[in-house]
Amino acid sequence: MPEPILVCVVDDDVSVREALPDLLKELGFSVRTFSSAEAFLNSGVLQQTRCLILDIALPGISGPDLRDELARRKVDIPIVFITAHAEVLTRPDEIKGAAAGLVKPFTDAALLNALKTALRKT
Repeated sequence: MPEPILVCVVDDDVSVREALPDLLKELGFSVRTFSSAEAFLNSGVLQQTRCLILDIALPGISGPDLRDELARRKVDIPIVFITAHAEVLTRPDEIKGAAAGLVKPFTDAALLNALKTALRKT
């Protein structure tokens, strides 16, 4: 049986870090969660991560800054940006290169569609 695809969630909101793994595991993914971009960068799972669900507004290194740092390191991980502020998704510089952008709260179906789009990029 193949190894489940690793999806990492980076969000400072504890409720997101608690809720998303259950859903993602039900969908057959392996999941790791991180409360900050720094924790993700230091985790040792960058090369195994096949999709990143990434909050745009993080303390410290923001979601877009993490995207830029991954590009600088030549680590190509498809990103699904998530945000509580819909207007952010209309700013091209904020979400450039992302497979999808979702506004919290989003439906399970919207997340699944975003993941399918992201995983087609790998």
